Amino acid sequence: MKHTLATRSQQQQQQQQQQQQHQHQHQQQQQQHQHQQQHNQQQQQHQQHQQQQHHQQQQQQQQQQQHQHQHHQQPQHHQQQQHHLHHQQHHHQQQQHQQQQQQQQQQQQQHHPPPQQTFSNMMYEYIWGRR
Repeated sequence: MKHTLATRSQQQQQQQQQQQQHQHQHQQQQQQHQHQQQHNQQQQQHQQHQQQQHHQQQQQQQQQQQHQHQHHQQPQHHQQQQHHLHHQQHHHQQQQHQQQQQQQQQQQQQHHPPPQQTFSNMMYEYIWGRR
């Protein structure tokens, strides 16, 4: 029991240290070494997850914080995704251009009298001719 109490007290100190490290990571977002630091912290959290079963709620909150930090701390991956998004946007723009061309063709057809109107005009003239 003494051993478990000692490990619990040490683990609580580790949690406080990790929270401080999270605050430091905000300032260190521009450095490239953080990605490796995060992986090391995740390994520590996995070890704590096996040891600490009573503090799972606190660990879940820390994992959520790490997920949010990862979004900010992977600028290279985000840039690659943005490049892919740009390519996709170009494809969407090409599709929009095709749609605009189709709309222009439809508008040109509307300028000419559609066959329904000519048919109704013929029926109208036919009725007036019978009268």
